[in-house]
Amino acid sequence: MVNESPDARPRRRLRPTRRGKIVLAVGALLVVSAAVLIPLSLTGSDEPPKKRESPQSTLMIPEGRRVSQVYEAVDKALDLKPGSTLKAASTVDLKLPAQAEGNPEGYLFPATYPIDDTTEPAGLLRYMADTARKHFAADHVTAGAQRNNVSVYDTVTIASIVQAEADTPADMGKVARVVYNRLLKDMPLQMDSTINYALKRSTLDTTTADTQLDSPYNSYRTKGLPPTPIGNPGEEALRAAIRPTPGPWLYFVTVGPGDTRFTDSYDEQQRNVEEFNRSRGSAASG
Repeated sequence: MVNESPDARPRRRLRPTRRGKIVLAVGALLVVSAAVLIPLSLTGSDEPPKKRESPQSTLMIPEGRRVSQVYEAVDKALDLKPGSTLKAASTVDLKLPAQAEGNPEGYLFPATYPIDDTTEPAGLLRYMADTARKHFAADHVTAGAQRNNVSVYDTVTIASIVQAEADTPADMGKVARVVYNRLLKDMPLQMDSTINYALKRSTLDTTTADTQLDSPYNSYRTKGLPPTPIGNPGEEALRAAIRPTPGPWLYFVTVGPGDTRFTDSYDEQQRNVEEFNRSRGSAASG
């Protein structure tokens, strides 16, 4: 949610981000669509895939998962000790863009990946990163980045914010437009999702203390985009970042499920936030 004017003092705010909803409703993740990709070699080597005798399964990485969550999912899927995939990530060259500075956040593409008893975490991570690079190198992505006067890496970062903040796929284009409008006006993004990322949490609440956090991911204090993506966005969020919906909006808040209000008026935004707080208070008391 975006709730503050550039000069306004931060106050306690509540915003149900999509990431928060993922934590509160894990079952919703199961309906996220992810394409089954053509199997490649998932071992740690670069040798061509060999015929495998072991039964094959799949690992689904839903849209919006953070790198830390992907590592945990790989450990579990491959029946490895916790931390094994994190360790493997430090040894494999994922051919990330220079702007990433070695951080694969945003470049472990959400999809359904084939795995079996021969799959190793290094090869699986390389497969995910290769898939991301192919998607992000597509002509429509590079052309969209140029049209919006940002790099492809910045486009992925914007898509990750859209993925975290949009209540529904239909809202994604408008959320992306809010991001671009604020960047153009040199306004801080003031997105709760970036603070959640900094604090390694997913929550519905953002407090005044949270907005004072000393972190480059605190988009209340630091203008511009965060230094990296805040998750691994999917195709819909990427399309929204490439072609944001035209509009003047600077603020938004999800008042209720399927009811996100977008506006360019700070006063109207405050009224929408008050309505959300009232509705949430009523739900809590009920």
